[in-house]
Formats: sequence, structure tokens, C-alpha cells
Amino acid sequence: MQGPHYPIIFIRGYAGTQGEVEDTVADPYMGFNLGSTKLRQDVDGRPTRHVFESPLLRLRKDEGYVDTFGDGRELEKAPQRSLWVFRYYEPASRDLGIGQRDEIETYAQRLGTFIEQVRTATGSAADPDFRVLLVAHSMGGLIVRCYLQKVCPEAGRPSLVDKVFTYATPHGGIEVRGLGHLPAFIGVNQLDTFQPRRMREFLNLGPSEDVRSLGGHFPPERFFCLVGTNSRDYAVAAGVARSLVGEMSDGLVRIENAYALDTPRAFVHRSHSGHYGIVNSEEGYQNLRRFFFGDVRVDALLDLHTIWRPKALEGRQIRAIYHIEVIARVRRARWDLHRRTVAEASAILAGYDDALREGRTLHLASAFLANQARANPKSGSLGFSLDLRVLVPEYEVDGALFLKRHYDGGYLFRDKLNLEARHQQGEWQLRYGWDRKHPNETSTRAARSERGGGYRFSIPVEQATRPGLRGTLYLDTNDWT
Repeated sequence: MQGPHYPIIFIRGYAGTQGEVEDTVADPYMGFNLGSTKLRQDVDGRPTRHVFESPLLRLRKDEGYVDTFGDGRELEKAPQRSLWVFRYYEPASRDLGIGQRDEIETYAQRLGTFIEQVRTATGSAADPDFRVLLVAHSMGGLIVRCYLQKVCPEAGRPSLVDKVFTYATPHGGIEVRGLGHLPAFIGVNQLDTFQPRRMREFLNLGPSEDVRSLGGHFPPERFFCLVGTNSRDYAVAAGVARSLVGEMSDGLVRIENAYALDTPRAFVHRSHSGHYGIVNSEEGYQNLRRFFFGDVRVDALLDLHTIWRPKALEGRQIRAIYHIEVIARVRRARWDLHRRTVAEASAILAGYDDALREGRTLHLASAFLANQARANPKSGSLGFSLDLRVLVPEYEVDGALFLKRHYDGGYLFRDKLNLEARHQQGEWQLRYGWDRKHPNETSTRAARSERGGGYRFSIPVEQATRPGLRGTLYLDTNDWT
């Protein structure tokens, strides 16, 4: 086999009731064939019509994949570019199985067996280069981690998994607002799967280790986490779940629990499931496709050198939390590749001292980009933008709020950075332009230095008014796949 177009295996999430189990196994694609015609785009919350056919159909159309069903059963032979569904809930069905749930370790063991079946079906039983790509929603991501971290963690064994992409997986468990994580004694229908004590068991982690850790068993850079930030559109249990979990979540999984440590991730304004769900979304698919098949990884980092505060605050004891908004888009797209804003309760938070700490850079976004710039350097280029905003905080001075001349919603910095990259003579060149000077254009070549096998592009960020800031935006780029 040759990458990056390895066989793709889809793994669905948790089914809470027996009825949901039966509905799940009655669908050959277990929900990954569902699309949507609704896009939350307007500022007033009204949806815009946008047709997204489903991840399965788009992979067939865009990347030449084929499904693996025929004559009422799974195919015994399939090409490398094939789509598979790991139907782990069938034994729990009263119709197709024995109506009894298994522990997550058993699901993970069956995943290992299923990967070997895919290996045989693609004629790769003796191929040392055989790999698969795993796509998992919600609890499916924990099954993947159990397989990688406990069922198949042998040191030195080449992994059969090339990359993992998780949608809305509770890598840090599920928390209820005001109560913390689900109590350990709740084991009905495997709800204890999302409790830290139980998670450490099936993730092969010590009692003090963060449950979001991959434990050194899989390269974190090849494990992507897509995080949802839309809690209000999660309609399961008539909205009770989203009320219990609260904002800064997708309606079921809180933002800080939806990614594994040290992994690349993107934030999108989507709910855990439903018509505005994260799986059946253009934003989700575009991140998935670029992570699997893109050729450039870009990490955006912000280094703040100076934050100018009101003169009345100089020399006083001050506490402040800065909200940093960032939206990443690609050229000509109607969707956002990455989105964190205050209005959607997903902004980056940084304390004043922490933001200015020497050697500290704030991670804004990671993106994987597919382009034609390398193949056609004369006409091809990679175009994208970063909408960057830093809000004026509510300052706490000597233990009390300082509201003199304060207007809520003010910004220390607010501008859109337009970027265009070209690959010429074996090297990347990057030009940029801020909207306030050159709307929707690029005008200046970014300074470039070599770093870690790739390039670091440096772009000055400054708004010299008071309040205001000065800093440097770094774009670290590396070849991908």
C-alpha cells in the first residue's frame, strides 16, 4: 500500500437506550451517511441553506473511495480506497445479536479483529505497509484510544493505524454543570464509560495521569480532534442534556474535554449531533479531508510583547482575563475551518501575566491545507485568512472592578489577516495583508526562518492606541502526509 489514501473505518458513538441500539444497527452506515441542508451562518441565529451530502458520499465524490457493501453483505474483496463501518453494536441488538452490551475493552478487541479483516479484504495480509485511517464520533473515539493504548500497545510494533480523526469525543469524560464528572456508581447502559476512574482502566493510564493523555502509545500529531461549540442546538432528551452540561460545550461534551493532549484540533460552531451536528457538517468534513490528504500543516501562534492599558491603571495591582477570538478560513469558502469567539462561548482565555510571560506563545489554531501550489507553481497558490481579535477585558484593580470609561465589547486589536502562499523553486513564500490597510489583498512578504524541518513565518501585530497591544504572529509550516 501507498499512502495517504488508506482504507477508512468509521466508528459511531454511544447509543443510550435499547431503541437507539436497534436504530443504529438498522442503518448500514450507522449515521455517517446522513447529511444536512442547514448551516448556522447568520448573526441572528437563523440557518442558511447549505447542502452537505454526508462524509461518506463526499469521500466517494472527492477522493474516489468506494463503499464495501454488495448483495446484502460486506464485500470479501475491496480496493485500497474503500470505506468500512465498524458495527460494534450488532451483538447488543435483540434482532441481530443477543441483546447484551459488552465492555469497551471488548469493542476495542473487535476493532483490532476488524482491522485485520480489512487487511485481508484489500489483499494486504502480507503487506508491511498496510495502514488504515480511523474516523470516530463521540464514544467511538474512546474505543479507538482503548485499542491503541490498551489492546494493542506493544512497544516497537508498527501501528496499523496511520491517522485518527475524532468528532466530539469526550476525551476528558463527561461533566454535569455544578457536579463535575458523572458519578462512578452510574453504570447503567455503560454510562460509567465517561467517568475518569473507569476511563483510566480502559485507557491504560495511571491514577494521576490526565485521562486526555495518549500515554505515549500513538503519535499525538497524527491524532486530530474536532471540537464542537454549539450547545443550544443539541436537542437530545428534549434539551435536558444541554441544560445539564451548559455552555462552552457541544451540548454534551465540554470544550476542554473534547480533545486529547498535545493533538492538533479545530473548533467549529456545531452541536454534538442533529441537523446542526458536527459529523454532518461541511466544517467537519473539510478538516477531516485536509488532515487525511492535505500536504501542509500550519500552526498559528501569537506572542504578545506589550499590552497597553489605560494610563489610570499604571502602577496599580491589576488582574485581567483577555478573550482572544480567531476565525480561520480558506479562500472562496462559505464555512470556517476553525472558529473561536466570545459570542459562541469558545474564545481563548489568557490572564495578563500569563499572556506576557517570557517564552509563552498562545496557540491560536492548527490547520491542514490541501492545495495545487506545489503542482503548479506558476498559477497555483494557497489562500487563507485569520480573523484575529483581542477584547478589552474588565480590569480588576486592587480587588474591585475598574469600569471608568469602559464600554463592553471594545477591542485591543481587531483585524483580518489575508495570506497567500506559493511554492516556488522548492521553497514556500508567504505574502500577507491586513484588511485595515489592504482589504482582501496581500501586499507584504513575511519574514521566514527555518525551524524544526519546516518554516516559521513572522508577521508583526500592533495596535498602538491605548488600550492596545504589540506582538508577533507566527505561522509554523511543515510538509504533511
